[in-house]
Amino acid sequence: MNASTELLKQHLIDPEICIRCNTCEATCPVGAITHDSRNYVVIADKCNFCMACVPPCPTGSIDNWRTRPVTAAYTVEEQLLWDELPAPLSDTELEGLGARVDAPNDPKANEEIFAPALDAFARDGEVFNSAHYGASLPPWSAAHPYTNLYGPKTPIQASIVGNVQVNEAGTDNETHHIVLDFGSVPFPILEGQSIGIIPPGVDAQGKAHHARQYSVASPRNGERPGYNNVSLTVKRVVEDHEGKAIKGVASNYLCDLKAGDTVQVIGPFGASFLMPNHPKSNIVMICTGTGSAPMRAMTEWRRRLRQGGKFEAGKLLLFFGARTQKELPYFGPLQKLPKDFIDINLAFSREKGQSKKYVQDLVRERGADLAHLLKDSNTYIYVCGLKSMEEGVLLALRDIVNQANLNWESLAKSLKQEGRLHLETY
Repeated sequence: MNASTELLKQHLIDPEICIRCNTCEATCPVGAITHDSRNYVVIADKCNFCMACVPPCPTGSIDNWRTRPVTAAYTVEEQLLWDELPAPLSDTELEGLGARVDAPNDPKANEEIFAPALDAFARDGEVFNSAHYGASLPPWSAAHPYTNLYGPKTPIQASIVGNVQVNEAGTDNETHHIVLDFGSVPFPILEGQSIGIIPPGVDAQGKAHHARQYSVASPRNGERPGYNNVSLTVKRVVEDHEGKAIKGVASNYLCDLKAGDTVQVIGPFGASFLMPNHPKSNIVMICTGTGSAPMRAMTEWRRRLRQGGKFEAGKLLLFFGARTQKELPYFGPLQKLPKDFIDINLAFSREKGQSKKYVQDLVRERGADLAHLLKDSNTYIYVCGLKSMEEGVLLALRDIVNQANLNWESLAKSLKQEGRLHLETY
């Protein structure tokens, strides 16, 4: 085969509708997706066309393809500069680049041109890839989600009706609970879904800021029941993951908003990270920091159903981690929830005078209880927060399952196929 004349159906991400949620990069089993401050892109010679990233994408921006000569594939550097996808090439243009227009150009045919990258998670004894185990299907009893009602070119306006700090004042990780009201504009949203906020102004290149994604922290009938509003949990970003001082564009914008201010919103997004609605379903929630937002939404919806006597709920089990108790969002409200309603386990990694403890440590400590729950097909697990904790949590679950004389790979397959293990990390 003369690769110089062959065609490649190149996998691309549409920068106009991508909300930079990191789902694709976190899901890709071969490291074929990367990003900078503006765009997420696919590395042509790493992509093995496994399609693992397509179902979890909340916007569909990942499901785009352009036919190119193999030797003229779009580079990462080119893609990072895009504001929109390039137009497809005509046969004449392809021939002008030296390509054979009768050459195979479907994703599977590309495997004959580029050797597939190592599918590490599928080989026993190889690297453990936690992202492989996350479900892309919702629970069977989840309510029907509405998605992509308002896009980047047609955002809607919401008014700020509340903005309060929900961890102790003076902490490094200042976190706010922000309530947005949509007035008379329909905006149906479920627990586990997210929205995009478009910050005003332009970036360093003079281009309009792209939307930032935030999970909703309120239940389906609103932060205030019966009102057309949603709440968000937002941490003010003042440093990057390496500790270097930065000022997060969207987080600082949102944390500084006052009641009466307005914001531009797109969405809703998400059709799989949804809660079960059938009686006696158990929910295990594992989160860090602002990853608590969807967990708060699910817990509050169950609490409201319980108060109304309308739901025969199963167990709620929460594992919640932060650096210190002062930095933990919603600590006060958590203490007021009845013990017979929710089983709360808190981990602090930098509490003065205490040994470091992470959420995966708590998961291991409650291994016997979790093993019992995992034997029940009505149990659903949700993991949300920093990407760095995902592998530790999944390894802890794997060890708990195996120690209970169950087979991890078999159970994990069922959890994924039945929409019972959901991962949303960043």
